[in-house]
Amino acid sequence: MTPATRAERSPSLRRRLMIAVYISVLLLWLLTGWLSYTRAQHEAEELMDGHLAQTAHLLLAIVHDNEKHIENLAQRLASVRGSPGNVYEPALDFQVGLADGTLLARSPDAPRLPIRGAAGYSDILRGEESWRLLNLSSEDGRYRVQVSQAIGLRDRAALEVAGQVILPLALVLPALLLFIYVSIRRGLRPLDTLAQAVSARTPDNLGPLVDVTVPAEVRPLVAELNTLFDRVAQALESERRFTADAAHELRTPLAALKVQAQVAMLSSQAPMRQKALQQILGGVDRADRLVEQLLRLARLDPQQQLEHAQPVDLAPMIREVVALAATSHAAADGTVQLDLPAAGCTVRGDAELLGIAVRNLVDNALRYAGEHGAVRVVVEPTEGRFDLWVYDSGPGVPQTELAGLGQRFFRGRSHLEEGSGLGLAIVQRVAELHGAQLRLANRPEGGFKAGIVGLPS
Repeated sequence: MTPATRAERSPSLRRRLMIAVYISVLLLWLLTGWLSYTRAQHEAEELMDGHLAQTAHLLLAIVHDNEKHIENLAQRLASVRGSPGNVYEPALDFQVGLADGTLLARSPDAPRLPIRGAAGYSDILRGEESWRLLNLSSEDGRYRVQVSQAIGLRDRAALEVAGQVILPLALVLPALLLFIYVSIRRGLRPLDTLAQAVSARTPDNLGPLVDVTVPAEVRPLVAELNTLFDRVAQALESERRFTADAAHELRTPLAALKVQAQVAMLSSQAPMRQKALQQILGGVDRADRLVEQLLRLARLDPQQQLEHAQPVDLAPMIREVVALAATSHAAADGTVQLDLPAAGCTVRGDAELLGIAVRNLVDNALRYAGEHGAVRVVVEPTEGRFDLWVYDSGPGVPQTELAGLGQRFFRGRSHLEEGSGLGLAIVQRVAELHGAQLRLANRPEGGFKAGIVGLPS
């Protein structure tokens, strides 16, 4: 799956946030409804039980010492029956009797149960319907009253009360969901603005994002984007500079090669043609070195730090570099002195890059020291770090040219010597990647010294 396909299939942050909030609100609404219903059911049961107890006490008060006048009690109470559909005016179903079980009065719909049942509340099953029953006796124990009520009536009352609570919430719910939708869209709008600002960027416009107002949570992202823009701008600038430098520096040797090739073609004398061919071979070698140095700089420029830093023992590396230099500089054999600390000189860095830097410094020193000159490589421990110096006994560098050394294609004292003007630039870049510095100076006693100061141990 390509990154573009994964991005297309990635769920929208806005959609995910809305779904999460909507589900949370709906679950909260359902929980509120359930709690309201259960609480209303409990209160309805308490209310209905109280109503049964009050009715039972009222019947006991009516029948006490009025046994001869209660024959038509059921008929008279039936006349005060409430509306059948009104749960708040339930029907009165009762039985009234004596302690010995004699039934004195009974409503038409009352359950036919013994009047001497156990005192208190109980639930019974009458047909397929559950009923709530209360048996009560008078204080002197002479009379018994039994009142009952259908439990389904209580459930309807609880549902009606709960509905009165839930209905306003249900009516408000659509407005609440709409408010959430609008709030999320407005809250995430800065991200849309940021996306538009980023998508509008071009390779020529890689400045930091300063005109975009974003929430505090998004500021780290903007900071990282600005850092990325800066790196991309540096990489593009480095690429442009590399291309321009390469084109400029390669034009001269290529032109020289063309001239020497024409001389070789037109020359009728073998010695002159042979000399032209040798010039061509020398020019090819110089162009090859120049291309190698350019490619090396192109590889070093994008790096912000060392990718594979590890302990590097400078001593064997320097000996190997000096041995290789002896093969390319005839005057180097026996003229390069090493002054390395006996306690060792291990630094943390990239062995390949350090080898390139030391080789460039030694090559420069051997070239300018001359045939009978002297070169000395010194490593000094300083405050937990190491300084690597290469001294030569050459003529040194004019003071006016010192500041230009290390710049790309600046040849200075080497304008009469073969060189690309990139060697010290590479050394300086290697030193930067190691957290060190390139130092260049004329020696008071004569000669020149170049060093990498502050290599981490």
